[in-house]
This record gives sequence, structure tokens and C-alpha cells, in this order.
Amino acid sequence: MKTLCSLFLSAILLVPATGIAKTISADTDNHRLYYTAPATIWEETLPLGNGRLGMMPDGGIYREHIVLNEISLWSGMEADYGNPDAARSLPAIQQLLFEGKNKEAQELMYSSFVPKKSDSGGTYGNYQMLADLNIDFHFPEGKSSAERDAASVTDYRRWLDLHDAVAYTSFTKAGTDYHREYFTSRDRDVMIIHLTASRRHSLSFSARLSRPERGVVSLLSEPSAEGDTPPSDGGVLLLQGTLDSGKPELEGMKYRVAMRLISREGEQHISATDGITLTQGREAWLVLSTTTSYSAAGTDFSGSRYEVVCDSLLNAIEQPDSRMKDSHIAAHRSLYDRVSLTLPATADDSLPTDERIIRFADHESPALAALYYNYGRYLLISSTRPGSLPPNLQGLWANGISTPWNGDYHTNINIQMNHWPLEQAALSELYQPLTTFIERLVPSGRDAARTFYGARAQGWVLHMMTNVWNYTAPGEHPSWGATNTGGAWLCAHLWEHYQYTQDLAYLERIYPILKGASEFFYSTMVQEPKHGWLVTAPTSSPENAFFVGDDPTPVSICMGPTMDVQLLTELYTHVIEAAFLLKCDTAYATELRKALEKFPPMQISREGYLQEWLEDYREQDVHHRHVSHLYGLHPGNLISPDATPELADVCRATLNRRGDGGTGWSRAWKINFWARLGDGDRAWKLFKSLLHPAVNSETKRHGSGTFPNLFCSHPPFQIDGNYGGAAGVGEMLLQSHEGFIHLLPALPESWSTGSFQGMKARGGISVALEWKAGRAVKATLTAALSGAFRVKMPAGASRTKAVVNGQSKIYTDKMISLSLSKGDTVILLFE
Repeated sequence: MKTLCSLFLSAILLVPATGIAKTISADTDNHRLYYTAPATIWEETLPLGNGRLGMMPDGGIYREHIVLNEISLWSGMEADYGNPDAARSLPAIQQLLFEGKNKEAQELMYSSFVPKKSDSGGTYGNYQMLADLNIDFHFPEGKSSAERDAASVTDYRRWLDLHDAVAYTSFTKAGTDYHREYFTSRDRDVMIIHLTASRRHSLSFSARLSRPERGVVSLLSEPSAEGDTPPSDGGVLLLQGTLDSGKPELEGMKYRVAMRLISREGEQHISATDGITLTQGREAWLVLSTTTSYSAAGTDFSGSRYEVVCDSLLNAIEQPDSRMKDSHIAAHRSLYDRVSLTLPATADDSLPTDERIIRFADHESPALAALYYNYGRYLLISSTRPGSLPPNLQGLWANGISTPWNGDYHTNINIQMNHWPLEQAALSELYQPLTTFIERLVPSGRDAARTFYGARAQGWVLHMMTNVWNYTAPGEHPSWGATNTGGAWLCAHLWEHYQYTQDLAYLERIYPILKGASEFFYSTMVQEPKHGWLVTAPTSSPENAFFVGDDPTPVSICMGPTMDVQLLTELYTHVIEAAFLLKCDTAYATELRKALEKFPPMQISREGYLQEWLEDYREQDVHHRHVSHLYGLHPGNLISPDATPELADVCRATLNRRGDGGTGWSRAWKINFWARLGDGDRAWKLFKSLLHPAVNSETKRHGSGTFPNLFCSHPPFQIDGNYGGAAGVGEMLLQSHEGFIHLLPALPESWSTGSFQGMKARGGISVALEWKAGRAVKATLTAALSGAFRVKMPAGASRTKAVVNGQSKIYTDKMISLSLSKGDTVILLFE
């Protein structure tokens, strides 16, 4: 007999042999990932997270493999990387740059301008997976061959509901319906796996915890004596360990995983060797709690109390029921439901997600962008929360001990890209982990400034990489590690949060961070000899290289690359404006204005593209994945078709020259570039490129693009592309970086009809919009704060009727100026 859940699944998910029956709405299609077979690689598994804990089930029938994560689990420790040789060599490095001897300057930096590491190394550490949970299932398949043949699996489905942050696996075997639910509770802060069978005595399994290294399994308590009525709680299985600190004499981070089985029926057994076993049950819950010994200001991690906190979270779950799942869903929806997006539907929307990605290359499917946007919001909600850490290169989902690029925080775009969709997607409170993360970096950044740049260096500095141990020194290879504007770029995000919230108390809190970052550059920038411009030196344009003259040696070290100039122009401007708003530091703001006048201008090369460096060097790689010199176009606001049309045209030429290829996150960035240039169809083309299947169907090798579970591939998986792609979808629909609200600034032709609700614009206002035949029809704006707002007349409209508090007004000018009080709603009808 079919269970209610199984009947429901059959109604909405069955794929008939003759094709796909579209039986559910496009909105439902674009709030779920679903598949008709278990995952065969990790990049097909379904990510769950509550901002601290992560879980990725593969939906295996006979063995389910679930990778567990905790966002603070790092090897290494805080350490001193100071190198006094760096400051001593700085004048010589700068002089070589003045003389055009970039290669010699780079060679000197390789020997002197690098971090000093301890003999044992390893203190930088890396983000690591927490544990493997393997569940082996045993099915009553019968004794005869006929009975075993009849026990084949049918109606297999696994899916992730983005709306609820719950994953499911469901199938029928030997006439019994099996159903599994998985979620990382947002309010109870534990991991839950709920297992059911439609027939009594049909649920039997063994669940074991393990880890590739540094993990010991034990029991917290012995199981109760067996009796006629098995106890619901047969004890707690523990996995514990201590990670490598990088210093043999010191202990590293400790962690604890505790797992309990709670069942309605059946018999339980527990042992450190075999794990927790249930035989002949019908319904069971695996409840897992985990903590680490990490602690840091501005976070809620338990530190030295990690064991007590882990056990208390576990013990708070006594008798699981549907209310626990409901409360988790409510907590998740309070964030996820703030924004909605509808784009034109097609029959492909009902395909399994992996098939949908494959067909997308050859079939127009606009609503896939809605799914990708929703997935980006889901991943952001799932990988960070107030009191936690910002999402790292993996978000929080790691599949091994050695994560790619240490699973750290790259500050030459990656951690920044992780936050691009945040404010527009109405997730403003999720900025808190990044804000406190930056605050913790400042003391280390002050030390790095003095150590590497000498006694005259003021303020604080951050180079191109960091970790949970407040690393701010240069990277170990100057060719990429010398970029020193990581802190300046992060300050742009601090400022962006202010732009959206207009919170003066917050601005007062972050002002010392902004000022300190500007002080570093104000005190260390030098005048280059050719024009007398103020420039950073030494530095690099992130990860790209060039040739000096006819020398075939690629070089990265330079003075004043374009990205540095753009970043520091914004940083100084923000500090000046903040000082004005806070009525402080008038004299210092005046000095910054004078310094800005000496910055190099953005220069156009002989071939008509925007120069990446101070000199018109020849690139080593014309198609390099970083397009750092277009920072001023996006995410910055120094270049736009309206304000700087010539530079905007130069950016088009630059992007055409760079090409549409690149790693996953690079393609995501280019979506945003073209959206800022107002070219929706080119942005859509880049979106299609981003969604190119990352797994080669023949060789099974991984390339750039998108994995079956929609994870972005660098390769390997790197989550910034997911966030950058989601931000790109938002930028195509709504922009506000130029001081006005721009509706449908880059609408692709295929997105002819649609709507969105709840998106935010700078200044503290919420925007909803409907459009038809490619033109805006109706916008609804609600002011969260009192203020003056400007809306650009949408393309194709010549007249707008605005209705506020029952009063209407007609606008025909290019700009619609509105003065709104907090809570006011204005309806704009476009003609």
C-alpha cells in the first residue's frame, strides 16, 4: 500500500516514458533540485546547511554516504609571519620599479618580501570536512530468486526543497515505500535524518561515523539491557579528534560529533566498531550534534565549552516529531521568502535538474535563471548566519581533509563575490559575520603594515588571502601574493552595507576600519617618476602577468595597476563621505581629496581597451580569468554607460578581447559586467556559459561550468561562482549603484515577461516589479527609511503615474523623484 508521501511524489514527479508531463507550477520547479538516481559523485549530492553545520546526502539505496561539515573546523593556528627583510628591501624594490626593472624587483621580492614560516610549517592551516556518516541498509528481499527479482527498486526520487531547506530520498522496494528526510535545523542547531518504512519491521540499518584522519570513535554511554521492549535511546556514538596546529608542541583545534538514534519500533545496538544499528524498525531519527573548540570575537562558537555545548544540543532533542521540522522550515523561510522571482516557463522546467542543465545548452529555458538565483540565495542562507563565519571558498561544504586552495578566504575577489547578492536579496543581517571577520583582521593587519612596509606605514593592510587565524601577510609567492588591496576591497563591502541600511550607528562602528585602511595607503603610496602620480608599489594585478619590452619572462610585480587605483579611489571617497556624515576628521578628509587629485587616470591602451597596468604592457594571457581592471565597472561604480560613456565603450572592447571563457566564477563576473553595460542578451549568453555542464559525459573529467547539483566549477567546486551568478541575475533586473533605481537595466530578449518581489535597492527601499513584452508595467516601492529616491524611467516608457497614499502624480522626465516617509508605498504605472 502506498504511503501518502509516496502517492504525492508519484503525482508531481513521475516521468512518463513518452516525455515530461508538466504537472507542477514553474514556481515550484524553480525552488527545488531533483534527480531520479542516487548521486555517483560528491558534486551530485544535495547541500544542506544552517549557517554553521553542513550535510550532503547522496541518496544511496543500500549505502547512504553523507558528508558532514562544521564551518569553523580548521587546522593551523594564529602565528607570526613577520619578515623584517621585507621592509628593509622595500626601497630597493621600489627603485627597481621606478627604473622599469620589474623582473629584477620581482626576483628581489621572491627572496625578501615573503612571509616567514615556522620550521614545521602548517600554521596557516586549511578548512576541513568534519566527518563521514555511512548508513548501510538491510532490506527484507525474500529467499527465492523470484522474490528477490520482485524486490528491485522503483519510483526512486531524491530532491532538495529550497523553500524549506529539507532534502528527501524516496523509493519503493519489495512493496515497501522507504522515505528519508534530511535537514540541518536552523533553530535547534543539530542535524536530523528521519527514516521511515511503510511496513512494520522493514527498516534495518547500521550508521557509522568516521574520518580519514584524526578521529576516534567511542561511546558516551553503554546501551541499556535488552528486553522485550527495546529502549528508544540506546546510547550516544562519539567521534572526536584534534587537528594539526602546525606546531608539534601545541594542540590544534578540537572537535566533537555526537550521534543518537531514536526509534519508535525495532531493536537497537550500539558499539564503537559497528556504530548504531536498528533492526526491524519502521520509523527512526538519527540526531547529530557537533561543535569545535574555535572561538572568536563577534561569533557564537563554543570555544573551550565545546563538549558541553555539543552534548546539550543533542540532549535537547528528546522525542523528535513534525514540529521540529516545522520550526526549522519557519526559521529558514523567514529569510528565503523575502524575495521571489518569476521568469518565462518552458516544458524543460520539470526535468530532473541534471537533465535540465544538459538540455539548457541547446534549448532556451529562461526560468533556469530563476532556479539559479533562488539556489544562490539558498546557499547564502545555508552557509552563514549571524554569529558564524562568512562563507569560504567552499561555502561550508568540504569533501575532504585537503580542501582546494585551503578552503580559505581569497580577498582578490572570491570572498567578496560570495557577498554580491546579499543586500539586493534582502539578507542584510548575513553581513554580520563578514563585518566581525574584518574587525578581527585589523590588529594583525596593523602588524603586517609595520613589518612589511616599515615604520612609516600607518593603518592596517590585508593582502590577497586570509583564514580564521587572522592572516594578513603577503602570500608566499609574490607573483600573486603581493596584491595588498584585499582590505580596501573588503571595506567596499562595509560601505555597501551602510548604503543599503543608512545606519549611522553602524557607520560610526566601521569608520575606524575604513579610515585605517585608507591610512595605510596614504602613508605608503609613492610618486612614480614619469608623471608624478601617486601609486601603490610593489603590488600586482591579481594573478595576471605581463611582459616588459622584449624580455620573454612573465612578470607580475608592478606599480599602480588599474584595479588598485579604482579601489583606492572608492576607499578614499567613502572615508571622505563618512567623515562628513559623522562630522569628524575634516582635516584628514581634505588630505585625502588632495591625494585623489594625484591618482593616475584610467588609461586606454593603443589597441582601444582599458589598460590593466600603469604601462601599456603586453599580457601573458589575453584571456585571463581575472578581469580586475574592470572593477570600476563592477562591483565598483566608477564606470557606467550614463556617467562615463567613453569608458563604458572601452570596457566593452576589453571584455570582447578577454572573451567569454574562463573558470566558473570568472564567467559569473562577466555576467555582471555585461549587465552593468546594459547588454542583457550578452549577459544571458554568459549565463549559459556558466551553466555549461562541468562533467564531461564521455571522459567524466571535470571542467569549468556547473556540476549536476548546480555547484559552480572552477574546477574544482568553488562556491563564489554560484553567488556571482545569482548576483548577475539580480543585476540584470535591478540596479541602484549610481544613486537611482534602474528597473530592467539589462533584460534579455527571452525574459519577455516576468516579475519579482522583495528585492532591495540602496537607500533603504524594497522593490517589486512586473513586466510584459519586455517592458516594465508596474513597480511597487516601499521605503524602509524616510528619504528622497530617484527612479529612472524604464526603457520603452514615456509616462509614469505614481500613486502614494491615495495621491497620484504624472511624470514624463527621465528621472522620477520621490520623497517618501518610512513605511510609505508608492505604485508606479508605466505607459
